[in-house]
Order: sequence, then C-alpha cells, then structure tokens
Amino acid sequence: MFVAVYWWRTKPGKEEQFREAWRRGTKRITAKFGSCGSRLHREADGRFIGYAEWPDEAAWQRAVDAGFNYDDDETRALFHDAVAEMPEHGRPLLRLTVTDDLLLR
Repeated sequence: MFVAVYWWRTKPGKEEQFREAWRRGTKRITAKFGSCGSRLHREADGRFIGYAEWPDEAAWQRAVDAGFNYDDDETRALFHDAVAEMPEHGRPLLRLTVTDDLLLR
C-alpha cells in the first residue's frame, strides 16, 4: 500500500465548500483511478490535511500523470475557488510506502 499526504489552506468562509469539493473529487478519483479512498483532517494551524491510500505507488503515479483528471469541471472549480494556498503544483507533503498497518477498519 502507498500513501500520499497533501495539505491545503482555504479562503476564510470557504471551508465547507472545500470539504464538499474534496469529498466529490475524492469519490471520482477513487472510481476512475482506483485509489483506496482518503481521509481529510484539520491541523491546529487551520490547514486541511488529506491522507490518500493507493494500492501501490504505480497506481498513484498513473493518476498523477493523468493530472487526476476526473472530468468534473464543476467540482474542480469549487475546489480551486475555496483554496487559498497549497504546495506548488499540488505536490504531496509526504509520499509513504506502508510497511506495517495496525489501523482498525
């Protein structure tokens, strides 16, 4: 299993819009590219942190190479309208290969 961790800072008052766009986009990425889904967290500094699981790094890389294009312009527009700051080119904060998994499902 492979994990990519991302972060975003939203514009004031756009938090719920961001969360809705993130949920919609994540569902489409999962359906189109085969991710194992994702979790969204809130950091103490206000940033949103997304933790996306993939079957392997190659599956994630195929989605990256395709630009995570899930053919939903409305969701993409909502997402970009809500985001104030993110890493350059949407690069992940961390790229991790899972070695041991004791999370309860």
